[in-house]
Amino acid sequence: VQLVESGGGWAQLGGPLRPSCTAFGSTFSVYALSWARQVPGKGYEGVSAISPDSDEIEYADSVKGRFTISRDNAKNMVYLQMDSLKPEDTALYFCARGWRTYDYWGQGTQVTVSS
Repeated sequence: VQLVESGGGWAQLGGPLRPSCTAFGSTFSVYALSWARQVPGKGYEGVSAISPDSDEIEYADSVKGRFTISRDNAKNMVYLQMDSLKPEDTALYFCARGWRTYDYWGQGTQVTVSS
């Protein structure tokens, strides 16, 4: 199983960014998928999770109302629409397989919010 993130980068304060993640080598549609993030010197924070058929979605309080997770099972992809970005959203964002606990992770895509 391989998860590959893309679409990170620099964003203006308050601006949008939309990282995406492609899954290889797995029956994608039967697993929950998540986005998590890590700030240097701090632990991981689960950002959002989505069930296999998208009927259950969860967000961390820190991103609720600003981020939207979605998935396209036909394309083996999961997305994280990030709006109203804040400096504290700067982190390495990971795509992971699972719901709150993960068995596979991607390498991550860096998101930096500049003011």
